[in-house]
Amino acid sequence: MNTFGNIFRLTTFGESHGPGVGGIIDGMPAGLPVDLDFLQQELNRRRPGQSLLTTPRKESDKVEILSGVFEGVTTGCPIGFLVRNENQHSSDYDNLKDVFRPSHADFTYFTKYGGVRDHRGGGRSSARETIARCVGGAFAKMALHQLGIHVTAYTSQVGNIAVNTDYRELDLSLTETNAVRCPDIEKAQEMADLIAEVKSSGDTIGGIITGIITGCPAGLGEPVFGKLHAALGGAMLSINAVKGFEYGEGFAGVCSRGSEANDVFTPDGKGGITTTTNHSGGIQGGISNGQDIYFRVAFKPVATLLREQQTVDRYGKSTTIKARGRHDACVLPRAVPIVEAMAAMTIFDYYLLNLKSIC
Repeated sequence: MNTFGNIFRLTTFGESHGPGVGGIIDGMPAGLPVDLDFLQQELNRRRPGQSLLTTPRKESDKVEILSGVFEGVTTGCPIGFLVRNENQHSSDYDNLKDVFRPSHADFTYFTKYGGVRDHRGGGRSSARETIARCVGGAFAKMALHQLGIHVTAYTSQVGNIAVNTDYRELDLSLTETNAVRCPDIEKAQEMADLIAEVKSSGDTIGGIITGIITGCPAGLGEPVFGKLHAALGGAMLSINAVKGFEYGEGFAGVCSRGSEANDVFTPDGKGGITTTTNHSGGIQGGISNGQDIYFRVAFKPVATLLREQQTVDRYGKSTTIKARGRHDACVLPRAVPIVEAMAAMTIFDYYLLNLKSIC
């Protein structure tokens, strides 16, 4: 499947070393003001070469809107867009043509598609495909902003260096002030040092991104299949290198007793209902309850190493491999806007689904 969503739908195309990456957004309501500067800013947050911690591949990632926007607003018609690739070094991958990188998608793509595989940068399995997700997410964010719903994320752990402070006690405006995208400045420097150390040895490292959705109304999500947390989990697990998802207290909640974990309902003082705690992470019974939705996404270390590894070739013969080219030692800094994009598209899609069910 190359299409995401139910009503707000994003279909993507393109490979890492092809002419470009693009997509079509369908289901966008008409009349929404389009901030092209904001759209480009979202892509700039994801693009390579933005710091010494990321791949040095140089791409402007300039988005071209082909349809669906007229005189600064959405028309309600499909929004077509394209981001052209400008700085491919395809020859860096010539040594990968007939071998399979450990823990990469090379072998599974080769098997699934009958031996047909674009080995240049991983082809469709490359994280460059996520450009289209960031465009879709930017449009979803613009719509959500109109509704008072905001999506943000930050790097909360790299390797064993973790931010243990609750997100409500952090100054999230500091997230974009450093290359790691961590709002805890002291931890951010420790993370940056660790990534630099790992990179210098030709190795890679993983970590965790925390996401927060504020202003989400109660009632989004389906009661049985199509639960909101399942949709968010599916969206996050579709991102390259993601190995885990949890929301609310997540796995840590198993250590609590029900008397400790229950979120007690209480009047909010404004004629509505709230809860005294939010262990549920803003979702109960698969449906949003009006509290902040918070979640964590685990990313594995990048599979491509700039050091020698054992592997096999397409004929099953043992061999060694050492990747060349330009690669991230840690995907976390550039993955923050991707996590936000997938969360924004999920929430806006479920907002539109809820409108349809009410009507």
